[in-house]
Amino acid sequence: MENFVVSARKYRPGTFSTVVGQEHVTDTLRNALLTHQLAHAFLFCGPRGVGKTTCARILAKAINCFHLTPEGDPCNECDSCKAFNENRSLNIFELDAASNNSVEDIRSLIDSVRVAPQMGTKSVYIIDEVHMLSTAAFNAFLKTLEEPPPHALFILATTEKHKILPTILSRCQKFDFKRIKVDYITNHLKSIAEKENVQYELDALQLIAIKADGGLRDALSIFDQVVNFSKKNVTLKIVHENLSILDEDIYFEVFLYVHQRNYKNAILLFNQILEKGFDSVTFVSGLLEHVRNLIVSKNPETMKLMEVTDLHKKNYIQQSQTFSESYLINAFQLVTEVEQKIRSSQSPNLLVELLLIKLSNLWNAIELIMDNDELQLKKKVV
Repeated sequence: MENFVVSARKYRPGTFSTVVGQEHVTDTLRNALLTHQLAHAFLFCGPRGVGKTTCARILAKAINCFHLTPEGDPCNECDSCKAFNENRSLNIFELDAASNNSVEDIRSLIDSVRVAPQMGTKSVYIIDEVHMLSTAAFNAFLKTLEEPPPHALFILATTEKHKILPTILSRCQKFDFKRIKVDYITNHLKSIAEKENVQYELDALQLIAIKADGGLRDALSIFDQVVNFSKKNVTLKIVHENLSILDEDIYFEVFLYVHQRNYKNAILLFNQILEKGFDSVTFVSGLLEHVRNLIVSKNPETMKLMEVTDLHKKNYIQQSQTFSESYLINAFQLVTEVEQKIRSSQSPNLLVELLLIKLSNLWNAIELIMDNDELQLKKKVV
């Protein structure tokens, strides 16, 4: 059987120019390489799967590259680059701080730092999940991190910067990696799908990008899973089925019944969702997101805050016009209260049914308040 390589590894960037959505980091690192103004210690912070370790490896490769490109990328052709790409470079050391977090591990690292590189000019030490080091290990590392040998350079990566000692932070150049935008992830998935001869619907790739929550690695893992399930034909329906995601159209239908004050059909629709295997918590979480999107879609300036497919964006704009802002704000508060209670409730389904009844009758409550306000205003005028 042929060895399968997951997309996250197969299409891992090998140059700064191929890193997705982190230009503020890659441009700075390339400029530092070209001007020979590299710091001796870097700290890469940010959510999971956004390119911290990838950028650390590219930087380590570029530092020892014999023929750096004019753009500041490694050439991938010299002996040093080839050794790195083939995992036989003796200049680059990776340490997983999650499993090597003791003082003894750091002392062993410090001993190896004294040895000069056999090829190239720098020995690069990449310490992943550095926040997992013990306090004693951090303290043992301080002096070496502040004044390493001229040939040593450290790249620390973490998802939890707040757990790192201030004394460590002050000795590093800090780079904050951002969640990758949905459009960037979608375009990247599109390019991979075309290379792998995978048929796709653009809305399906957008939904995968949305569910990845800003992490490209998560998006690629989901993509591989859906491709295997769909036999290289990725459709929106298949993504919903494979990831057990409630179709957004369900919530549009719920709020259509709510607008018609038809809580009976809304409850029947909720029961159909339960019969398909979804639970109340999932339904209410999606309902809260739906109300939030209806609120932000009422204003052109806040519409950019929605992370939905292009098709659903139009539907949100259309449906939001049928609800007043006052109604949506009150509905948002109602759904939020139920979401907070439902996880500890012994009768979660009853809570949701009551919520749908309240949402359907919320119109009457708001109209009554408005009528009373108008009456009070008329009294004052008289």
